[in-house]
Amino acid sequence: MARLEGRTALVTGASRGLGRAIALKLAEDGARVALNYRCEEGQAREVADQIRSCGGTALLFRADVSVKDEARSLVGTVLEQWGHLDVLVNNAGITRDRSMRKLTDDDWTDVINTNLNSVYYCTSAALKPMIERKFGRVVNISSFVGQAGNFGQANYSASKGGVIAFTKSVAIEVAKYNVTVNAIAPGFTETDMLAKVAPDVREQILTKIPMGRFGKPEDIARAVAFLCAEGDYITGQQINVNGGVYM
Repeated sequence: MARLEGRTALVTGASRGLGRAIALKLAEDGARVALNYRCEEGQAREVADQIRSCGGTALLFRADVSVKDEARSLVGTVLEQWGHLDVLVNNAGITRDRSMRKLTDDDWTDVINTNLNSVYYCTSAALKPMIERKFGRVVNISSFVGQAGNFGQANYSASKGGVIAFTKSVAIEVAKYNVTVNAIAPGFTETDMLAKVAPDVREQILTKIPMGRFGKPEDIARAVAFLCAEGDYITGQQINVNGGVYM
């Protein structure tokens, strides 16, 4: 039996990058996966088709999780479709990188709404049914930047550091209901975000990673799947998957 057989999972921002890899891994392990996307329907459909081609179950749900009504409606719709929600992966995220001298209010608000507020909106909607069933696995995707900071990313750092603090507090509250809440803190990973970085800067970054390579989305996906399938006694933790760039 697949280790997530019979489980249902919702992955936000699942059309590409980390979300795509996480959705594929959870499906590979037997979960039915709800794929959330905001505007990239074509890419989301490709993920769903890949899951279905391997015998898995996937449904598409468009929602902007930075908007509280859409985020909570998303969770409610998944519950209506499948009757229960076992796994929530809060993955949706954006960057608006600028130094503080150039950072605008919109740069700040957009990143906080998408990266941090969405985690609150989706988690608050999912917790009640998880508590009622006495089972739930919430995994929040943070970043090592939320631990170490990074030039030009005050907004992103604040959002991801907030995710870690949120994770720890909620984990304390719901542990007695057999609901675990953990965070994954990736390092520099081969996604669209990293692809936007200039080649010479990428080379500089690479020299700072003890393992000598960038992370792959699959590295993050395996950690998420482990927490969902086997991390029964792990909660309130930040799991660093970063090649040693931050220890």
